[in-house]
Amino acid sequence: MIARLLRRAGISLIVLAGVLLIGFLMLQVIPADPAVAIAGPQGTDDEIEAIRRHLGLDQPILLQFVWYISRVVTGDMGQSVINNASVSAELLRAAGPTIELMCAAMIWAVPTALALGILAALRRGGIVDRLVMAVSVMGVSVPVFWVGLLMIQFAARTRAFPIQGRGGPLWTAEGLSHILLPATALGLILVGPVARMTRTTLSDALHADHVRTARAKGASELRVVLNHALRTALLPIITLVGLQVGTLMGGAVVTETIFSWPGVGRLAVGSIITGDYPMAQGAIIFLASAFILVNITVDVLNELADPRIGSRS
Repeated sequence: MIARLLRRAGISLIVLAGVLLIGFLMLQVIPADPAVAIAGPQGTDDEIEAIRRHLGLDQPILLQFVWYISRVVTGDMGQSVINNASVSAELLRAAGPTIELMCAAMIWAVPTALALGILAALRRGGIVDRLVMAVSVMGVSVPVFWVGLLMIQFAARTRAFPIQGRGGPLWTAEGLSHILLPATALGLILVGPVARMTRTTLSDALHADHVRTARAKGASELRVVLNHALRTALLPIITLVGLQVGTLMGGAVVTETIFSWPGVGRLAVGSIITGDYPMAQGAIIFLASAFILVNITVDVLNELADPRIGSRS
């Protein structure tokens, strides 16, 4: 397993470097100019050009990227060109709310999707199965921003929940009331794919030889489903959940922007709009690194759940 993890870590570093290069090049085509933002509306052309020289923005793009990578390797992500704050400090401050939002979304979405998938697999072909599949397709098809806007409209009319901001940590009553709407909107991204995968894999597992043997030995239906069939079906579900984290991060960017949630996604959107390149690049590093780390964790969980995976590598 250690050799496999080291090989995966090496590949992940190459992928991360590629993501950074693509993100760096894409930021260059954004109309916003950080030198103009720093100089302000009263800045002259000479002042803007001096700021560009000071930031190194007058150098070739490839040279700027090499300089940036050399700083990142040493742990220096630079300073924000808008408020001169440390990019690393700002990302650490925003990482907590983002992780909190994603965990809150997964806490309700994954168990709900598993329950729906199990119910559909046990009633395959019936009305319950069709309803679950309809809900799953709807969850995949409906954009998260549209769901978020509907929730904001509902909360504004009923005044049942706070609409904007973060009220505090998740374990406090104020924090829980603030996170309820964004976590619900974000979690819908997971329900559809996980429910469909659970239905498919569990349906196949229920007809496997070891499940029929368990039934023949007199095991209860609950034990057959949970201890035998579902355990076999969990491997592709775990993999899918890991892959969906990338989609969840993309949805978090939209959700944080709609609900003014002070996370990395909202920080990235704001930095791109204002032309704060160091902050935007730092957000790209954080999101890409988090996605890679989750995928490595999924590999480890798969090997622990099924040692045959490690033996085949």
